[in-house]
Amino acid sequence: MAYTREETEDVEVDYPAQQLWEGIPEAIAKFDWTVEESNKEKYTLTIKTQGAFLSYPSIIKIILVPIDNKTTRMLIAGETPVTTVTSVLEFRRTRERIEKLIVVLAQHMEKTTTATTNQNKTTETETEEKKTKNNP
Repeated sequence: MAYTREETEDVEVDYPAQQLWEGIPEAIAKFDWTVEESNKEKYTLTIKTQGAFLSYPSIIKIILVPIDNKTTRMLIAGETPVTTVTSVLEFRRTRERIEKLIVVLAQHMEKTTTATTNQNKTTETETEEKKTKNNP
């Protein structure tokens, strides 16, 4: 007999929805997961994870809800089909997959933000140097 095991996560993050939307595909690429459905207007995404021996793939649905210009609420729901035989092996697997996604996405967003900040600082420094050269 088969049934699905479901897990949900509700996370508020300090990134704009558009920036998260662009970062999610890059984060899931590290796992070789696939995007099954995508709706940019509603910021919804359905991802299918990889299965393994005695492990079914999970379906993870992500909804991004902008709270303000800098904050977004991420609603993540995952479900994994299990059978009587695989239920013990699949215990917490859906939760682990969701947590892995959140960690990798956070690392990716941190790198993106750091790179953007460094680029902005370099541009500001170059602008200041040009002003100093022009106005001795």
